[in-house]
Amino acid sequence: MFDIISVGDKMRIDKIKKTGSQYTINLDNGEIIKTFEEVILENGLLYNKHIDSELLNKIHLDTAYYDSYHKVLSLISKRLRSEKEVDNYLKKIKIPTEQKTKIITNLKNSNLINDYNFAKAYTNDKMNLTLDGPYKIAKHLQNHHISEDIINEMINSYKPELIENHITKIILKKTKTNKNYTGYILKQKIISYLIDQGYKTEDINKYLYLIEENKEISEKKLETLYQKYSKKYKDQELVYKFKSKLLTKGYTNEQINDFLNKKTA
Repeated sequence: MFDIISVGDKMRIDKIKKTGSQYTINLDNGEIIKTFEEVILENGLLYNKHIDSELLNKIHLDTAYYDSYHKVLSLISKRLRSEKEVDNYLKKIKIPTEQKTKIITNLKNSNLINDYNFAKAYTNDKMNLTLDGPYKIAKHLQNHHISEDIINEMINSYKPELIENHITKIILKKTKTNKNYTGYILKQKIISYLIDQGYKTEDINKYLYLIEENKEISEKKLETLYQKYSKKYKDQELVYKFKSKLLTKGYTNEQINDFLNKKTA
């Protein structure tokens, strides 16, 4: 922060020197000000070498403003930001409301903040680089306070063939990584995951036929579990424990009974 200088004698600028991305102003009273190019130009300091305390106070205020402004520019340079993100960032670094409003207005006027461009870039990245579905993308855009019209446009740009491709990939992947489950339980797990990923139930149902049970793996798991339980239980208790466990994994009574009949044949 800086002290407000009372109106008094004029001061002279002895030297203005660029230091990195900023400028250093040396005054004849020994004061050194680190500021920005915008402050130098907007206040005519290249040709006006004499400043009074009123102008000095303005230089300090302008420097504080452009310090915050350049911090936001650095944030935006890494990736596009929504207006909500910038607003949150300026609140986080405790920028006064009036200054925050001015920064956001100037950035919007310069098209450096543009919620439509942000939404489009975000949607394209998620559609092409992830398996996120349209409604997960919509939820994220809502969190950024993007308008409903823009969100609808982004969601409608999600092509049906891309939805098919993504749902198919997820089903095949989840079928392989959930080998401990089968039947209804496996389907419910995959459906639940797809809904969380932002896909509609009617789209999901079109491709559930891809969840194919690998009988060889299923029978091997049945045998492994049977051998494990047979060491602890006998007779009807073994059958009860065995069936109870498998039902929670999605196996049907028919599958379990077929296996048990083979074991006792």
